[in-house]
Amino acid sequence: MIFTKYKNSLRWIMIIASFVIVSLILWNTYVFFQNFKAEERSKMEIWAKAQKELSKSTNLNEDIGELSIEILQSNKTTPMIIVNQDGSFDSNNISHEKSTDTLYINKLISRFQNEYQPIEVIYNNEVLSTIYYGNSPLLNKLKYYPLALLLIIILFSAVVYFFYRSNKNASQNKLWSGMAKETAHQIGTPLSSLIGWAELLKTEQVNPSYITEIEKDVDRLKTITERFSKIGSVPALEIADIIEETTNSFDYLKVRSSNLVEFDMNIPDHEIPVFLNKQLYSWAIENLVKNAIDAMKGRGKLTIEISQIENNIRIKVRDTGKGILKKDYNKIFEPGYTTKKRGWGLGLSLTKRIIEDFHNGKIKVLHSEIGKGTTIQISLKQA
Repeated sequence: MIFTKYKNSLRWIMIIASFVIVSLILWNTYVFFQNFKAEERSKMEIWAKAQKELSKSTNLNEDIGELSIEILQSNKTTPMIIVNQDGSFDSNNISHEKSTDTLYINKLISRFQNEYQPIEVIYNNEVLSTIYYGNSPLLNKLKYYPLALLLIIILFSAVVYFFYRSNKNASQNKLWSGMAKETAHQIGTPLSSLIGWAELLKTEQVNPSYITEIEKDVDRLKTITERFSKIGSVPALEIADIIEETTNSFDYLKVRSSNLVEFDMNIPDHEIPVFLNKQLYSWAIENLVKNAIDAMKGRGKLTIEISQIENNIRIKVRDTGKGILKKDYNKIFEPGYTTKKRGWGLGLSLTKRIIEDFHNGKIKVLHSEIGKGTTIQISLKQA
């Protein structure tokens, strides 16, 4: 109970603590790298002094001290290039093949100059040679260690984030599925009563057309109940005529919409078999038609067109509404996105899930122009 109460606070404390620890590690690594670099410089200065003693001894024909020789031989890691007074050069800790490549050596000298200030070997106010040197292999590895550490932390954070996000989404999906199934269960009771009242009205002297419309609405409620009961489970697909299923949904909404909306339908005169879940597909068409009517504010022309190119079936829903900005073409299918003052922004996201997840199809904004209307296209495969 206490953990749940302070869950968010503990999460932020852990995030801040992790950030502080990572910052300290990176800072300590940086300080260690700088100290190591300073030691490298000090070591090279000692090496330069030994080189100076070597030059001095050679010029005076004196014996070279054992200490100078030991210092010169001890450095087996730092890559260096010694440019002599006459322009010739020697190299140390650089492979023999590369040390003979003048172009490579010149590039290396330029790089070394950026890493360290060259050391001049001076004797009797005369520059005998200049030593260019760079980072040792160990120092180079240490230089990239903070970046590697940072990359690991970023990847780890990304894994934790996506794991948390997927867990959260799974919990939300489970909650919504449970609510949908409970809604379907609750609708069942009054629906049974409505069916009974419809049968009772048949025995009275009531206009038969009224009863027919009531029965249509009762059937629609049955369909809605089936839709909600299928949420959270994998729907069964069956071969159905896409022309008939689209026409049924279209005609039902046409009768119950404003007379100010002009409905038009352009469809082939033959059946087109497609693997469908009838209840969910009709829900998708219903959402698109209602969304189009809302975009036209209840006045305009709405057209559904079905065409076939080889095995590809395309269903286009076209309206003469306010249109959609191009940058919002994909955004309108995101859960919660809506331009209405009242609305949850779930209709188009649910439609996208029905078409793409359950029917392996595609849905997109095919074309839209501000003030002139929008065309949304569904693509399905023929059975």
